[in-house]
Amino acid sequence: MEPVYLDHAATTPLREEVLEAMRPCLEGRFGNPSSLHRWGRQAQAALEDARARIAHALGARPPEIRFVRGGTESDNLAILGSCRARHRDRGVATPLAMTSIEHSAVLEAARHAHTSGAARPRTVDVGPDGSIDVDSLLGILADGGGVVSLMWVNNETGLILPVDAVAESAKGHGALVHTDASQAVGKVPVDVSRVPVDLLTATGHKINGPKGAGILFVREGTPLEPILFGGGQERSLRPGTEDVAGAVGLAMAVELAVKEQRRDAERLRALRDRLESALVSSIPSLRINSGEGPRAAHVASVGIPDVDDGQRLLMALDLEGVAVSGGSACHSGAGKGSHVIAALYGEDDAMATVRYSLGRDTRAADVDRAVTATVAVIERLRASQEEVA
Repeated sequence: MEPVYLDHAATTPLREEVLEAMRPCLEGRFGNPSSLHRWGRQAQAALEDARARIAHALGARPPEIRFVRGGTESDNLAILGSCRARHRDRGVATPLAMTSIEHSAVLEAARHAHTSGAARPRTVDVGPDGSIDVDSLLGILADGGGVVSLMWVNNETGLILPVDAVAESAKGHGALVHTDASQAVGKVPVDVSRVPVDLLTATGHKINGPKGAGILFVREGTPLEPILFGGGQERSLRPGTEDVAGAVGLAMAVELAVKEQRRDAERLRALRDRLESALVSSIPSLRINSGEGPRAAHVASVGIPDVDDGQRLLMALDLEGVAVSGGSACHSGAGKGSHVIAALYGEDDAMATVRYSLGRDTRAADVDRAVTATVAVIERLRASQEEVA
């Protein structure tokens, strides 16, 4: 049987339309956008057209879109760049408020900002239903001049966080607001003309675009320090020769994802509900992680009791031809539990986690096969554990 890929939150296959849009830049139109000759002018025109198309799709202005090399770099530039800029202007470490379930790119960037003296980071807890103690978050910003980072959609559970409400409150305290929208663009409505964030991260490979192509939306007037040096590209914020093919592919991917978002969400929600309902009815005491909160339609994360080795579970599913993950793919092979599940359910949570994430090519038959394989694998693992015991 053909293998079933249910790990679209980790990465997605490149759409044919995206590849075709990129092809001219990969072949004849190979110029450097900084060059003044015709090859360079062609490349510059393609780059600016891509910038304008992404801006239009996200409700931004073209100069507010800066091309970077993916979501991790975008998160790092947002966190380090904003904290360093405020530290430079104010001379004191910047209060930095984050949730406990942010992506590691945000949490690690915050740690480095703290080590360098640019920030005083603190986290606030998130409930399994997505509730946030906004008073605690605002308390971190009480001194003014702070930075908030709040992901739009959690990559491990699909939980939708209240970015709009938090941003409104934080702006009242003079804070800059960053959101990692890598799992939100194309999955839920994203419009920066309506939500008052100052910085927004997005990346191509989560929406059937190219890997290594991302953007940071920087609202006009937002102070930001570069974290790389060596050139004047992207308004001196991201030096280095731009990846024109990547930018063009990203623009096509963003346009298609935003255009199809509502239709795809309805279809994926039906498939996710089918998957979860079948798992709940087949596996006693199974938990739908963050099932009581608002979630994007493409992610189903479940907690499975009485399975000692989550990695073994994932490998067994792979042998059955079903590709899933235990959480963020960024931690694959690290041998660590999910910091997101620990933050939501406690450090001593004993359930094994499986994340099924659906995509534009996922069908009902794929979901049904994943359920059958999951039930069979769990039965085998539990029997094996009982024999050892």
